[in-house]
Amino acid sequence: MVPLALLEDGSYRSILVLEPRRIAARSAASRMASLLGEELGGTVGYRVRLEGASGPRTRVLVVTEGILVRRLQADPALRGVDMVIFDEFHERSVDADVCLALCVRAQAKARERGVPVPKLLVMSATLGDTAALQLLLGGCDALTSDGRCFPVTYRKVPGSPPLGMAAAARPSEIGRAVAAAVATALAEAAGDVLAFLPGEGEIRATERALDDLLPAAARAGLVIARLFGAQ
Repeated sequence: MVPLALLEDGSYRSILVLEPRRIAARSAASRMASLLGEELGGTVGYRVRLEGASGPRTRVLVVTEGILVRRLQADPALRGVDMVIFDEFHERSVDADVCLALCVRAQAKARERGVPVPKLLVMSATLGDTAALQLLLGGCDALTSDGRCFPVTYRKVPGSPPLGMAAAARPSEIGRAVAAAVATALAEAAGDVLAFLPGEGEIRATERALDDLLPAAARAGLVIARLFGAQ
């Protein structure tokens, strides 16, 4: 992860990472701490509304927008912070834009006071045109990391309900519909299947429906891997 690579570089002692959502902040901090083989609250910590884990050893602190705004209000120059990383910046919001504007102002305040100027790093997988953002950040460079692209074919499963009806359906109904689509995909093509569902209830319902729907021979070589936030 980028924050840990920056720590390893040795040029940054204190890094703030802005995540747009509380779940993402906790998850990102937990993942980085596990990569270091540490407990959360050591080198890597997090702080969101009404909870957090950090200490005197914390060098990477993952925060949400409200936490960063309050810190900027208390210290407009962000003294002691070497870098602020804006993650998932394509998820534009008024709060994120305010945080970025305040951080740009914090750089100016730091220069006025003759204290170290915090660096700003804005990251996004799908930001697109960066010209306006680069202008705001003083004509900074834009770095890109191109990934691999794969062809995607869209196909609507016959009998699929409209999106509004699907959103109102019970987990068991969604589970049966997704299980039927997965079974069709397994029968028609080789390889694995990745199914996106709204939450844990729908994931477990789909697993039960697959157990009932697939014949024993098909289930024998099938591994169903559940993945949701509570795990």
